[in-house]
Amino acid sequence: MKHVKYGKCVRCGKTYAAVPDLTTCECGGILDIIYDYESIKARLTKEVLANRAERSMWRYRELLPIEETTAPTPLRVGWSPLYEEPRLAQQLGLGRLFVKDDGQNPTASLKDRASAMAVAKAREAGARVIACSSTGNAASSLAGNAAAAGLSTYIFVPSRAPKGKVAQLMTFGATVISVQGSYEETFELSKQAIDKWGWYNRNAAINPYLSEGKKTVALEIMEQLNWEVPDYIAISVGDGCTIAGLWKGLKDLHAIGFIDRLPRLISAQAAGCCPLNRAIESGMPWEPMEENTLADSIAVGVPRNAEKALMAIRESGGLTVNVTDEEIMAAQQLLGRTCGVFGEPAGVTGTAGVKKLCEAGKIGRDDTVVSVVTGNGLKDVANAIAACGDPITIPSDMNRLLAAFAGKGIGAEGV
Repeated sequence: MKHVKYGKCVRCGKTYAAVPDLTTCECGGILDIIYDYESIKARLTKEVLANRAERSMWRYRELLPIEETTAPTPLRVGWSPLYEEPRLAQQLGLGRLFVKDDGQNPTASLKDRASAMAVAKAREAGARVIACSSTGNAASSLAGNAAAAGLSTYIFVPSRAPKGKVAQLMTFGATVISVQGSYEETFELSKQAIDKWGWYNRNAAINPYLSEGKKTVALEIMEQLNWEVPDYIAISVGDGCTIAGLWKGLKDLHAIGFIDRLPRLISAQAAGCCPLNRAIESGMPWEPMEENTLADSIAVGVPRNAEKALMAIRESGGLTVNVTDEEIMAAQQLLGRTCGVFGEPAGVTGTAGVKKLCEAGKIGRDDTVVSVVTGNGLKDVANAIAACGDPITIPSDMNRLLAAFAGKGIGAEGV
């Protein structure tokens, strides 16, 4: 990889050769992949990119840590739609609002980007088995992408993982271990098993290549906006890998001259599990929290990528916002009814945060905001059903229909 220099520890600065099975620094710090931007600029221009037929995350190969001979992974990951939503922007009091629907990835979450990268690097390493711990989406994305590539997976999930996500895992042929404990306990067991059997490690904040996959959401957003930088990009935050990847992608584009400034990030966490936002707001080191939220994908009381995530929020001059479960579920319905986008609770937490910041007057009419929906609502239908209530249920009888409409205040035209 001539365009990749090395992996560099964000804690102590030590560098490592960018081998396919790269993990953490000997000091325990997380590595950052460092690129040769001059080499990239010599090969990648906006014109080259505009003429590229590839419509997936692999259209950005020059900005990804893969060999030139490494084939794209089988599933189409990335190039999810970016919708402008003027009605919702007006309702919230924003200048412009865009919604990036990453729930349209193959296994219905942004985590497909990281898992596709993990599969590509596992192939380079000659591995046949990949493993990880996950609250759900990383697991299902890994199982699906690995299955398409002919690799086996061992997945460790906390027992609270939604049944829909576990069903995905089983359908994709993964060996699933449901751990009776927290995400932290799940992670520790997966780490021991990976060390024992030598599986390729897809765990967040252990494998530094995962953020490089996730950063492609930033590359897409900026290209879809024709390189016009928004004021803010909002995203839900759990273990910190996604917001760290988002920021890395933006900095890469700035370094090669594709954008002339950087947006501010909005870090949205569940109020019942917000260790990273709490650290920013208090100015103190982060501390573990209980995982008290229905937004399972961001219910991470011990974030594994705290260093990179906190760095991203601070470097961007970002905003933090903590939203209750009630505010999250209200945002799910708001997105559905105004935009036709169905996000899972963790997936809509960024939008819930945008709404709360608008109400607090921290962002408004002069601002352009992109909100990333990180996962599809079908991942967790139980909470959506509980929030929406029951449908009208009647026999096939027009008089009963009219009576039911009258009871709900629905007029003669059915509106």
